[in-house]
Amino acid sequence: MRHHNANRKFGREKGQRLALMRSLARSLIVHGKITTTTAKAKELRSFVEKLVTRAKISTLASRRLLQARTGSSAIATKLVTEIGPKYKDRRGGYIRIAKVAGMRKDGSEESVIEFV
Repeated sequence: MRHHNANRKFGREKGQRLALMRSLARSLIVHGKITTTTAKAKELRSFVEKLVTRAKISTLASRRLLQARTGSSAIATKLVTEIGPKYKDRRGGYIRIAKVAGMRKDGSEESVIEFV
């Protein structure tokens, strides 16, 4: 039974999964739009939406938490100065996932994930 096993494993250990999410989140924040597999995009959505919600509160504690979660002070600064104020009046749903027509060579579906 899979009770309370909400997150996807991606065939990786915990540290590798965290590194994957951090790198995908950094790419999404820097570029605004990335292409990845659908499973990774769905998992990345909750990771980034929590970051954006925290970035809307521009305090020192939230900046430090964002820096710890993303692993980069430049990304944390961009979240607080650019992305957080953009979604100040929005209560959630900052990310859009659109499936791309093609599939990868391994048969997994591709999706484009971007900010709304």
